[in-house]
Parts: sequence; C-alpha cells; structure tokens
Amino acid sequence: MKLIAGLGNPGEQYAFTRHNMGWLCVDFFAVNHDFGRPQEKFHAEFWKSGDVIFLKPLTFMNSSGLAISEAVNFYKIDLNDILIIYDDMALPFGKLRMRAQGSAGGHNGLISIIGALGDLHVPRLRIGIGKAPSSMINYVLGHFDDNEREKLPKILEHAEHAIDTWLKNDIQHAMTIVNAEQNTEVN
Repeated sequence: MKLIAGLGNPGEQYAFTRHNMGWLCVDFFAVNHDFGRPQEKFHAEFWKSGDVIFLKPLTFMNSSGLAISEAVNFYKIDLNDILIIYDDMALPFGKLRMRAQGSAGGHNGLISIIGALGDLHVPRLRIGIGKAPSSMINYVLGHFDDNEREKLPKILEHAEHAIDTWLKNDIQHAMTIVNAEQNTEVN
C-alpha cells in the first residue's frame, strides 16, 4: 500500500493559493485518472485506487500530521511508501524537487507530519512557489498572479508525471528521474 498526500488548507478562500499547491496536484491527478468524488476519512478527502491511497488533509496545514498518521496507522504503511506533496518557497516558482528524507525546512505542514510520524525519513515532492517579496504569510496564502496561473497547468502536468514515476520506482530511482527531468523552472 502506498500513500500520496497533498498538503493545503480547506475553505474557498484558500482554493487557489500558493500554499494549496499539494492539494492542486492531488486534485489534478484524481481528475486525470477518473477517481470520482472523494470520501471523507482520516480527517481528509480520501481516494483509494488499487493499492494507492490519495489524501488531502482537511485539518489545515499546521495539523496535517493527524490525517497522515491516521491513514498510515490504519493501513500499516511503511514510511518509504509515503509521498508528501507541498509548496516550497526555497525553490523557484514551478520547479519540482523530490527527496527521500530531510528536515521540514520550516514548512509547518511537514513539521506536523514529521512530528506525528516521529521520523525524518518521509519521501516528499516539493513544488516551488518562489520567494515571498514581502510578508511570507500573505504570499503563501495569496492567490496566484496572472503569470503563475498561466504556468500552473504545466506545473501540474510535471507533478503528475513525478507522481507516476514515484509509483513505478523506488524513491532513489524516482528522485534521479524526477530531479533530472523536472529540474528547471517553468517558463
């Protein structure tokens, strides 16, 4: 069993914000693979396709660990079989980076997940949103500007490819492929 979780915040006011990049990636994948409507389970929107679970935690970003840990514990999922997708200000807008483990890098959603699972060895797909020009909170919770909205479909296609690559390979091989192929800023 594998688990793919896209991080974000519930509520219409957050729907197309930079901080909901993980949710957008899971939604894009679910629509393109005809998953239908999600169930609500594990404090999340939940889809199950074969031996893969897709989650969008409904707990707000800073408590994402609750939903992830409930699903992991229920299905007895190995940490190597988890992929967390989230926004990252340390990467240029549109750049993807897959990692097998590491610190949370100040991302509160990942801090919550690492705390709930008690381990830094959680694979993740970081989606670049670029640096905040001023207030970090206003930037990450802000809506995409026109230029970013124009680039968003291509970014979501790249993320979908990265998810497919991870599903078909171990994390090390997936990292090699994704980080080589997707290692450029979306123009």
